[in-house]
Amino acid sequence: MTVATSHRHRKVAESRTPLALQQSRLPRWTLPVLALVAVAAGCGIGLAAGLDSAVQWGLIAALFFIVATFLLTAAVEGGRQAKDRLATTVVWTAFLLAVVPLASLLWETVARGTKVLNGYFLSHSMGTLPDALPGGGVYHAIIGTLEQVGLATLIAAPLGLLTAIYLVEYGRGTLAKVVTFFVDVMTGIPSIVAGLFVLSVWILILGFGPSGFAGSMALAILMMPVVVRSTEEMLKLVPNELREASLALGIPKWRTILKVVLPTSLGGITTGVMLAIARITGETAPVLLLVWGAKTINNNPFDGAQQSLPLYVFQQWQQGSDASYDRAWAAALVLIAFVMVLNLVARGIARWKAPKAGR
Repeated sequence: MTVATSHRHRKVAESRTPLALQQSRLPRWTLPVLALVAVAAGCGIGLAAGLDSAVQWGLIAALFFIVATFLLTAAVEGGRQAKDRLATTVVWTAFLLAVVPLASLLWETVARGTKVLNGYFLSHSMGTLPDALPGGGVYHAIIGTLEQVGLATLIAAPLGLLTAIYLVEYGRGTLAKVVTFFVDVMTGIPSIVAGLFVLSVWILILGFGPSGFAGSMALAILMMPVVVRSTEEMLKLVPNELREASLALGIPKWRTILKVVLPTSLGGITTGVMLAIARITGETAPVLLLVWGAKTINNNPFDGAQQSLPLYVFQQWQQGSDASYDRAWAAALVLIAFVMVLNLVARGIARWKAPKAGR
């Protein structure tokens, strides 16, 4: 009798538990309503306090939303659920605060850059046109950027790849520690330092003049540690069983690396190289010191001053006229599009080379 009564009470409690949990949760429309109230409160407090910046209003609204969500959740659902909701709200708020400036920057660049961005702008150089007058184009800067970044890649990618192979496959002892230390130091080196180093050695000591190749050497210094680090991590992801199976068949280690390790990690290595290229494409300081910039087309990166996209943007903005501002925004949009294409290519290569499920 007691067992039956206990079993009946337990079934009654289990049937009532979902209803109780449902009654203790906030409705789905609560958070959207709180968001609207927070926006209204942020605008009201901003106006009452005499704040003119919409960013300040947004920060006030975000703070109001976080606090109101925590207090309301604690009152209805309890402290544990309130802490979970607080962490989730803070994460989403931080995400929005990071996306808003990026979206605003992209919108501003597109809105202003499309004023003069057309086929003529992409296919002509500045030539002898004064910077204060409308017209001209960015063709010579595109040529310079492609050649300088291409030469930097030809220098940095093989050296970075071979360095990473040494650190992962052969590096032991003091030399490997020294190489790792200097790679870490070079990862955080300012771009202006790389430019000053090439300037002192290539131009002042050896006596060569400014050229696109000089800028490429500085860009290669900045690119190399990124390639080393990304390649090193990709090589470490290759299972040791593959190496051991190849060595067990009597295949030399160098051939194992060439035929087994590198093909397995090729997708990640290529992605790292593409991201490193995107990282150096927008550098201005080394190019300003070593390339100098030119208004005409120079297809020879080894002789004479040459232009590049980031330097073109800087020089056009420096002129201070409406026409030069429009050209600077248009060139900035071209540069952003170039970097975006490189990132999309890197993601495509990563997905293409990623192992498929079920294989």
